[in-house]
Amino acid sequence: MRTLQPLSPLGVLVLWSVFALGTSMQALAGEQEDRYLSNVQQITDDFTKAGEGYFSPDGTQIVFQAVPIEYPFYQIYTQPLDGSPELISTGRGRTTCAYFHPDGETILFASSHLDPNLGATESEERAKQEVERQSGKRRRYSWAFDPYMDIYQRHSNGQLTPLTTSVGYDAECAYSPDGKQIVFCSDRDGDADLYIMRADGSGLRQLTDQPGYDGGPFFSPDGRWIIYRTDRKKPHHLQIHAIRTDGKHDTALTDNLGVNWAPYWHPTEPYIIWCGADHSNPKARPNYDLYLMPYTIEKTENGEKFIGEKAVRITDHPSADVLPVFSPDGKKLMWTSNRGEGGSSQLWIGDFRLPKP
Repeated sequence: MRTLQPLSPLGVLVLWSVFALGTSMQALAGEQEDRYLSNVQQITDDFTKAGEGYFSPDGTQIVFQAVPIEYPFYQIYTQPLDGSPELISTGRGRTTCAYFHPDGETILFASSHLDPNLGATESEERAKQEVERQSGKRRRYSWAFDPYMDIYQRHSNGQLTPLTTSVGYDAECAYSPDGKQIVFCSDRDGDADLYIMRADGSGLRQLTDQPGYDGGPFFSPDGRWIIYRTDRKKPHHLQIHAIRTDGKHDTALTDNLGVNWAPYWHPTEPYIIWCGADHSNPKARPNYDLYLMPYTIEKTENGEKFIGEKAVRITDHPSADVLPVFSPDGKKLMWTSNRGEGGSSQLWIGDFRLPKP
C-alpha cells in the first residue's frame, strides 16, 4: 500500500497542531477571525471525528465523512443543517470525498468496500487503534492510497453505481457545475494525477502528468478551470495550482515551504479559499488556518492567464482549521476544526463576509 505524508484531504485532521503560513501569506498584525466570520457553531458531534463537508445545491443539507464510534474508518453521511445525520455509504471500508450532483439527489464518493481482504484490513486498523489507546500516543498520520478505492454514484433510491474499476486508487472527486463531468485523482499509472471523465464514467482523459502527487481538484463555477493541490515542487509539501480544463495554463498560486491544501472556489465572486501551514521550521509546531485569495483571469495572446493576488488570513484560532467550503450563495463557510470541547475534529459553520474592497 502506497502512503504519502501529508497529502490526503483527511491528513491534517489528526495533527491537532497550530500553524502560520510563510511570508507571502502572513496575517497582518491584529487581523482577527471575527472580521470574516460570525455566528460560528459546531454542527456535528455524534462521531469519533467528522469532516470534509459539502453543501447540497440548495444549501439546506450537507454531505460529509465521519468515523462512527463503533467502526475504524470514515463513512459517508448526509445531514440537514437543522437535522440528524444519515449513513449513505455501505458502512464498511474506507470512504472519502463525497460531493453532491447539481440535481441535489445523486451523490459522488469514493469507497473501498469491495476490498477482497476487507476483514483483515479492518482488523489491522482496529489493532493499531487499540495500541494507540493503551499507549496514549497518536500515530503519525499517513493517508493510505488504498488500491481498492473506487468512485461511486449513489442514486436517490440508495443504489450504488461504480464509475471506476481500474486497479489503483481513484478518489478525491467532484462534479462539474453542469453535472456532466467528474474530475478526480488516480494513481492508475503509478503516479497520482488528475483525470476528467463523463458523469457516467466514460470518456476518461488525463489532465496532469507531472512527477509527484496532484489531487483534491474542483471545477470553477463557470466550469473552465480546476484548482488542486500538488507536491511536485517538494515532496510532502503541497502548493495550490489552477489549470484550465483543457490541460493548459497550469499555474502555481502559492510558493512557500509549507502545506497548502483543500482549495475551494467562492461560488459568485473571484476568490479561492484553502488551508495551509508553514513547515519551514522543523522545531516549530505548524498552525493550520484558512486563507482567502482574490484572483483575476486575463486574456493573453496564448489564451488566458490565471493570476492569484495577495492572500488574506481568515482564521486565527489556536486549533487546526482545515477543509473550508462555501455555501452555494457564498454567505456561509463550513470547515473542519478541533476547536471544540474535547478536541475532536468536527464540522463547524459560520456566516461569512468577504474582505472590504
